[in-house]
Amino acid sequence: MPLLNSNDQIFVAGARGMAGGAIVRALAEAGYGKSARDGALLTPSRTDLNLLDARAVNEWFETSKPTVVVLAAATVGGIQANTTRPADFLLQNLQVETNVIETAWRHGVRRLLFLGSSCIYPKFSEQPIREESLLNGSLEPTNEWYAIAKIAGIKLGEALRLQHGFDAISLMPTNLYGPGDNYDPTASHVLPAMIRRFQEATDQNFKSVTCWGSGTPLREFLHADDLGSACLFALENWDPSHPSAPKDDQGKPLAFLNVGTGFDLSIKELAEQVARIVGYKGSIEWDASKPDGTPKKQLDVSRLSNLGWTPKIPLERGLPLAIEDFRQRRSMGLLRS
Repeated sequence: MPLLNSNDQIFVAGARGMAGGAIVRALAEAGYGKSARDGALLTPSRTDLNLLDARAVNEWFETSKPTVVVLAAATVGGIQANTTRPADFLLQNLQVETNVIETAWRHGVRRLLFLGSSCIYPKFSEQPIREESLLNGSLEPTNEWYAIAKIAGIKLGEALRLQHGFDAISLMPTNLYGPGDNYDPTASHVLPAMIRRFQEATDQNFKSVTCWGSGTPLREFLHADDLGSACLFALENWDPSHPSAPKDDQGKPLAFLNVGTGFDLSIKELAEQVARIVGYKGSIEWDASKPDGTPKKQLDVSRLSNLGWTPKIPLERGLPLAIEDFRQRRSMGLLRS
C-alpha cells in the first residue's frame, strides 16, 4: 500500500505560514487534492481553527476526518522574540503539538509528519550535526524555549509510534527562507530581518547599517520550496519501519531526519550578499554587544540524501527570489511597520 494516496484527506496545519505554504504547493503540484475523486488538501486558517483550543481541534477532526496530517504550525521568531517571550514560545508550541498530534492519533490518522527545527540540537554539537546529537548537550540559551517544545513534539510522535504503532515521522529543517517569510522588525529571523533592513536602508540612502553580533557565526539556509519537496518526498517514500530505512548508531530505526543543503556561510557573508543584491552602498557595522547564538549550525543531511532527496534551490538563486518576495509584499501593504 502506498504511504500516501491520491484520495487522502491531507490536513496541513499552518498552511498560511512560509513552511506550510510551501508544503501545500508541493502537494498540489504533485496532484494531491486536485485530480482524485475523494482526496482533498485541508488548509483551515487560524480563524477557522484555533490550534490552541483542544476542544476545537477535536471537533474539527471529527467533522473533517483527515487521513494524513502535516504539522507545520508553530510560534516562531528570532533571537529577540525568543528572549522577550519565552513563555509564549514554550507554552503555545507545546499546546499546538499536543492538541494536533494526540488528536490525530486518537482519530485514527494514518500518517503524520511533524516539522521540528535544527535548534533542537546542543549549542556545541559536533559538526555537521547528526541526528544522534539530540539531547547530548546543553541548548543555545537564546532559543531553548522553542527548542524544548520542538523536542517534545518529536518525542511525542516517537512515543506514540513505539507504544501504539502510530505512523508519526519528523523532519528537522535548517534555517528557512523564501515566499511568505516573516519580515516583522521585532520577530523575524536573521535572513528576512537583513532583507528588510538593507532594503529600507537603500531606499532611505542610509550611510550605515548595524547588524547584531560579530558576524562570525556560520549558518545554513534552505529555501522553503525545497522544504516542501522534502516533506512530499518523506510522506511518499520514508517508512521508518522498513528494513532499509535509516537507523541510528545503535541500529534502531530513526523517526526524525535532518533537512538542509549541507552548506553554510558566515552571517557577515550573508549580510554582504543581501546588501549587494538590494543595491546597498553604505557600510555594515556589527554590534558585538548583541548575542551571536550558536557559533556554527550545519546539519548532516546524508540520511535523507541516501533515501533519494536533494535540494534544488541554491542560496545564490533563492536569495534574489526572497528579496523580490519582500518587495512585492511591501508594495501590497502586507508588512507590519
